[in-house]
Amino acid sequence: MLTGLVLAGMLSNPLERGAWKEMSATQPALVLESIKDALGQGITVGLLGGFRAIAADFFWLRTNSFWEDSDLPGTQTSIKMVTAIDPRPLYFWLNGSRMIAYDMPHWRIARAGGYEATPSLVQRRFDEEQSQVAIKYLEGAFAFHPEHPLLTLEIGNIYLNRLKDLEKASEYYMQATKHPEAPFYAARIYAELLRKLNRKPEAYAFLKNLHPKLDATNPFAQAAIVLERIRELEDELSVPPALRFRPAISTEAKEADTTLAQ
Repeated sequence: MLTGLVLAGMLSNPLERGAWKEMSATQPALVLESIKDALGQGITVGLLGGFRAIAADFFWLRTNSFWEDSDLPGTQTSIKMVTAIDPRPLYFWLNGSRMIAYDMPHWRIARAGGYEATPSLVQRRFDEEQSQVAIKYLEGAFAFHPEHPLLTLEIGNIYLNRLKDLEKASEYYMQATKHPEAPFYAARIYAELLRKLNRKPEAYAFLKNLHPKLDATNPFAQAAIVLERIRELEDELSVPPALRFRPAISTEAKEADTTLAQ
């Protein structure tokens, strides 16, 4: 009970972050880390009982303290500790993986002398190494959030934005689009990746299948944008007018009515 009250007090005041940084610099590693290594995650969570959400938030503050100092080992260890304590919030998994994949390569380059002094091959190696750590970390999240589309998309984004591997990125985006809770943008980006990979007939077929399933009244569905991309692909693929896609509900007409109304 006392531990929970202390943690709650720390969390209630953002100014305590500075105090935590000063304290952690002079204290040995927290006992929880040793317990986790010796007994495993399940027993660690059991020992925390109902305080695990509070404890995880507390350790997330600790993670941010390491992150602000560009402390790679401290940040990476603390990220894993947070999700070991409470793996339920997606926020921890997503933001932790972003620190690993996007921030840590820059820290390593800075320690190697900066961008001008670090050969491009070494920079690429840093990107690849940290990306693989982040991907492995996200894959561990599936044990707690099976097939969650946001985790799948996050892996796809690492392949797309950090590793510049469009083929692998498209595989993860395709996987995400199959999930009923996938955000609408996943399908649009997947089709765009197919276009960039010069797989335009696949992109065209995918979007034609997608459009009838979209709710034209939902602004997030972006049915008009999907139809616009279908038309662009028809031009690029030289689809004859008679064979062009005909939506069941004329999004084009709705757009014209909306424009006139404005």
